[in-house]
This record gives sequence, structure tokens and C-alpha cells, in this order.
Amino acid sequence: MTDILNGLLGNLTGGDTPEKIGSALNIDPNIIKQAIPVLAPMILGGLKKQSETMGGQERVDHILNKYGDPGVLDNVDSFVEEKSKQESFDANLGGLLGNSGTQVTDVLTKNFNLDGSTAAKLIPMLAPLILGYLTKSRDTSGEGSAGFASFLDQNGDGSIIDDVAGFFTNKQQNNQQSSQGSGGGLMDILGGLLGNK
Repeated sequence: MTDILNGLLGNLTGGDTPEKIGSALNIDPNIIKQAIPVLAPMILGGLKKQSETMGGQERVDHILNKYGDPGVLDNVDSFVEEKSKQESFDANLGGLLGNSGTQVTDVLTKNFNLDGSTAAKLIPMLAPLILGYLTKSRDTSGEGSAGFASFLDQNGDGSIIDDVAGFFTNKQQNNQQSSQGSGGGLMDILGGLLGNK
């Protein structure tokens, strides 16, 4: 699991993706860097819930196959440009996040002094990149869906929070460039949003 998470953070926060998204939305790239470690566990939690309630691993594969195009990772510029021109955004990702996407959008607005329309673009813009990376990891791991299923709940206790959120929190604290701690405030709400057990 650690290899997948390290790769996800390295791919999306270690390169110039935050700068590209920040430039497209005219916001500080550090906001993007802090939002990714919040959104990734939410998406993993959403995938886990879909697996539990909507058809198991086949449902997860369906979501990844439909929305997780690995090709976006190779052409971030075009993807960001296209997304930034959209007029409507679904922060809840069509139900994948329940109503958590709307809640996090509200928190982003308040914590980072963003206008509502800009904050609403963050989750729909970052989610395809995260899903694309997860799809790529699934397809190149050698274990396929079986490996991804165990990844969604590493210790088998039914909660994605303790498997993922702690890892991302530590990574974020180590890499966070802002001294205001805004990202930490966002991480604090993860348990409530995903139903921490």
C-alpha cells in the first residue's frame, strides 16, 4: 500500500501539476498540494463504500474504467485547460463522495479564502488525476483487481481512515510549505466526512 500512496503523492504533488492547476484557477499552488492529501482518502473511502454497497470489486473496476483514465497523467496541461473552462462542476463526483465533496468545498472556501466557484472546481479537477493514477496502479501491479481490493482496506477492519489518512497526514506535515496549518484543519474533518470507526 505504501508504494501506491507514495507514488500517488509523488506523481501529483512532487511535479508541476499543482502549479499548472494553480495557474489555471489563479490560486496558490500550495493550496493544491494541501488539497490532494485530503481528497485522496475521500476517494478511496468512496470506492470502498461503492464496493460494499453496489457490487463489490466489479463496481470499483467499473468506476475506474469509466472515470480513471491513466492518459490524463501524461497530458496534464490539456486536461487542466479543458477542465478549467467547464461551467458546471459536481463536487460530489456523481455520488461517489456522498455529500462530502460539498462539505469539503465549503471548508476549502473558508480555510483558503477562495470564492465558491473556484473552490467548487478543485475536487472535480483533482479527482480524475487521482482515479487515473489508481487505475494505472491497478493495471500495472500484476495483481489487478485483487490487489486493489486489499489495498482499499489494508488491515481488514472495514475502515479506510486508519489505513490511509494517517499516512497522508504525516506526508502532508513533512511537505507542507504553509506555516498557517490550514491543511491540518482539512485533515481533521476526514474522520467525520468518511464515518471514522
